[in-house]
Parts: sequence; structure tokens; C-alpha cells
Amino acid sequence: MARKRYTPEQIIGILREAEVRLSHGEKIGEISRSLGISEQSYYRWRREYGGLNLDQARKLKKLEQENARLKRTIADLALDKQILKEAAEGNF
Repeated sequence: MARKRYTPEQIIGILREAEVRLSHGEKIGEISRSLGISEQSYYRWRREYGGLNLDQARKLKKLEQENARLKRTIADLALDKQILKEAAEGNF
């Protein structure tokens, strides 16, 4: 089965719809099947996006992307440092 990527806006919309249907007495299994997601996705999204509004979700995604970029930069710099250290010691 092909994997579909949802935007934070879509996820928050799905969570809101699920909460409304939960308040009307439907079960999580029924709701997730009708929304086309797994129960595991519902619980993971609820943990990650539970109390967020759209602006907060967008900001969270931007921060996660920035964090990933910075981690890659640090890894590159550490590798450069290691290469320079080995070259300075003459171990090549």
C-alpha cells in the first residue's frame, strides 16, 4: 500500500474531526478507517499535534527542518576538523 504524506494542516483537521466524532460516541477504529488512517497514526499525530493550532504546527515544522540542517552542518564541521587534525599529525 502506498504511503501518503499529510501536511500539518491536514493532520490538525483530521484530529479535529476525529475529536468531534469521538464526542458523539464513535470508536477510534471506526473513525480511523473512515478517515483512511491507521489507529497508530491517529495516536502518534495526537501526541505530536494534539494541542496545536495551525500557526504553531507550521512553526514546529520549520524548527524541525532548521534543527536537521544545523545537525548536518555540525556533522560536516566535525568531519572537517578530524581530517585537518589527521593531516596535521602526518598520519595519512
